[in-house]
This record gives sequence, C-alpha cells and structure tokens, in this order.
Amino acid sequence: MSYAVPGLPLGRGLLFLILAGAAWGTAGAAAALLYRTGDLGPLALSFWRFAGGLPLLLGARAWRGTARRRPRSLLVRTAPEGRRRRLTRHLGRGAVLALFQTTYFLAVRDTGLAVATVVALGAGPVLIALGARFGLGERLGAGGGCAVLGALAGLVVLVLGGTEASVRPAGVGWALACSASYAALTLLTRWCARKGEERDAVTTTAWSFAVGAGTLLPLAAAEGLLPHTGQPLRTLLLLVYMASVPSALAYVLYFAGAAVVRSATVSVIMLLEPVSAAVLAVTLLGERLTASTLLGVLLLLGAVTGLAAAEARAGRRL
Repeated sequence: MSYAVPGLPLGRGLLFLILAGAAWGTAGAAAALLYRTGDLGPLALSFWRFAGGLPLLLGARAWRGTARRRPRSLLVRTAPEGRRRRLTRHLGRGAVLALFQTTYFLAVRDTGLAVATVVALGAGPVLIALGARFGLGERLGAGGGCAVLGALAGLVVLVLGGTEASVRPAGVGWALACSASYAALTLLTRWCARKGEERDAVTTTAWSFAVGAGTLLPLAAAEGLLPHTGQPLRTLLLLVYMASVPSALAYVLYFAGAAVVRSATVSVIMLLEPVSAAVLAVTLLGERLTASTLLGVLLLLGAVTGLAAAEARAGRRL
C-alpha cells in the first residue's frame, strides 16, 4: 500500500525528524540549567517556549513571504468552509500540543523523571503504530515491528538502567495522557498531509504555538510567570535558546518530517530525544557514563538507523 505524500522528499523528511529529535533532547539540559538559576516552574517554562518561539516563527514567515513577494495572512484565504476546517485543525493541534507538554511535566512531578519518560515516550510508538494501521492503513511490517521493540528496549535500558524509580499511579496516568496526545498530534499531522492539507510547516507551528501559549497562560500565571533570579542575563539567554532551537526550529522540522514519513517511523526516530539528552548530561552536566546508558544509546541508535533505512528503501520503490 502506498503511503507516500507529495511535497518534501522522503530523505529530507527523515533528516528533519532526526534533527528535531536531537534538538528536543537539548531542552532537558537547558531546563536543568534554568532550574539552577531561578525559580521558574515547568508550566511557566512551557509557556515561554511557546510565547518566545511564536515571534520567531512569525518573523520567519514574514521574511519568507517578502522573499517570495507573496505575503499571505496567517489564515490562508480560502472559501468560508475551508477556513473553518483549517481553523478547527489549528485550534485542535495547538490544544493537543499544550496537553502534550503539560501532562508530561505533571507526570514528572507525580512519578519522577525516569518513569514518566519511559511511559510517555514508550507508549507513543505503540499507540501510533495502532492508530496508523487502523486509521491510515499504514503497515509496519515484521522488520518495523522488531525495530520498534528494539527501540523500546533501548529506551527502558537507557532511562531506567542503574536508577531507583518509583511508580505512582497518578504519574503513570499523566504519562499515558501525554503519550496519547503525542500520538494524536503525529497522526493528525500525517492525516492532514495525506489529504493534501497543511503543507506549510512554519504556519502550522505558528498556529500551534499561539494556541498552546493561550492555553497555558492561566496555568503559568498561577504557578508564577516571571523568574526571580540573581543571574538575569543567563536566564534570558537560556529562555531564548529554549524558545528557538528545541521549540520553534524543532517543531517546524517535526511537522515537516511527520507529514511525509510513516507515523510509526516518526515515533521511533523521535526517541532520539533521550539519546541527545543523555549525551548532553554526560558532556555538559558532568553525569557519569554507565554501561546501561551506553547500551541503551546503542540499542536506540540501531533501531532508528534500521527503521529509517527501511523507510528510505520503501520510498524508493514507490
């Protein structure tokens, strides 16, 4: 069954997803540094990722429109029915993205980082593979199934290896909600692309960030919107980095790649996030490189490499 989507070349889509996963992994290290320099909470941090990334996206879109001499409104001019459908998709995607961010932080709060990461990221490929099979008709195949299992094994070894983790039902529930929202975001992006809609990843990301910021604003305000720190310049630079690289840039790459790559493959490639985070933890934060960390990284990289190669071969046969 053909699953190709016209537009971005498949190889470039795979590259975009790899870069997005690596960029997402740097957010954890940046957040750890932010927590050391101030009292900014996780919900406020998530809000500033959206609110800070939105002007960058709008600026990039305006610059691109000027370069093409075709400035366009954020909501493309179409028939009223088309505008309503497009607006509904943008609002839905932004709300799901905000839910994805918020439930992950709640899972970390209630059951700890290790368990929250394993459940939230580990359930994603399973939910996405099922949704893609029954909702989009995308077959993973025996090789792809083995790659998913290998990636999940690598994730468990990488995150839980050598740590004492406590499992709490409330936190696991939040992590599952996070995983479900991530699956919905990936499948919605793929579905829209197969319908020939939402080709502009910058506009898609800008709408998602605008809705996400609006959704998180009251929660962030209740938590404490502004940081109190003795290192304001360091805090500002870290916030700018969070808003630009692992947020605005990474989500543009993610939405562009997820539109042309099979959904299950997307979910496995995005497991590069904990790999990137582990590398930064060892190189920048002084954490010790353990045998379980190395084994988990190798398992994940092997699974991602194998599945990406299979995706590229399948794309060339179409």
